[in-house]
This record gives sequence, structure tokens and C-alpha cells, in this order.
Amino acid sequence: MVRSFTRIAVVGAAVATTLVGIASPALAADVNRTLSNSHGKMTYNDSVDVFEICDTNADGYGVTGNLNRVYKGGVTYSEEAFRINDGGDAGCDKIGYNVQGYPNNYQMNFWWDGGGATLSTVWFYE
Repeated sequence: MVRSFTRIAVVGAAVATTLVGIASPALAADVNRTLSNSHGKMTYNDSVDVFEICDTNADGYGVTGNLNRVYKGGVTYSEEAFRINDGGDAGCDKIGYNVQGYPNNYQMNFWWDGGGATLSTVWFYE
């Protein structure tokens, strides 16, 4: 009798683990991304598909960012999805853009208009 209950418990645990393993890939978590330096920042809010850029240093230069998209379907092509900048006014600037799933891949870039390095995210998709 104890053996029967043990077998039922083991089989039940195996079934539950399998169901969780099958269901997990369908749960996609939002992933926000931020690029920043001493002059400002650019943030992507994945839950609402909004990009925000902020110039945080009153040095006479603004900050600029863009989103590049590469489509890797039957024909591969790349494009700049949008470009956004901030500087010289109060507050931050925002733009909405629907980031899509594979075969679309995206890379967010951010730079200070006074020169220096461009910061980039890894390639991502929704």
C-alpha cells in the first residue's frame, strides 16, 4: 500500500514538472533596457513599448539615440527604425515604437552630441 502511494506521488510530481516545463516558454517577461553616461540616458520600457531619452547635463550639447532593426526572414535587410534626441529644453523626449518578435532583431544606441563613444545594447527582440 505504501509503495502504491509512493509511485502515485512520483508519477504526479513528474507530470507536474512536465506541465510546468511546457507552459514556461509561453510566459514572456518584459525586459527594460537603459543606456546612460554622464550626459544623459536612454531607456526602453518594454511593457508599453516607449523609448525615452533625457539630457541630464547642461553643457550646451544634447544627447541622441536610435533604434536599429534587422529583419532576418526570407530576405535580410536592416534599417534605422527611428532617431530621437533631447537637449535645450525642459524634460525628456519620448517616442512609442512597437518592438516585434523574431525574425526582427533590434539594437538601441545612445550617444552624446559633443563626441565620444556610442553605447549600444545587445541585439534583442520581443
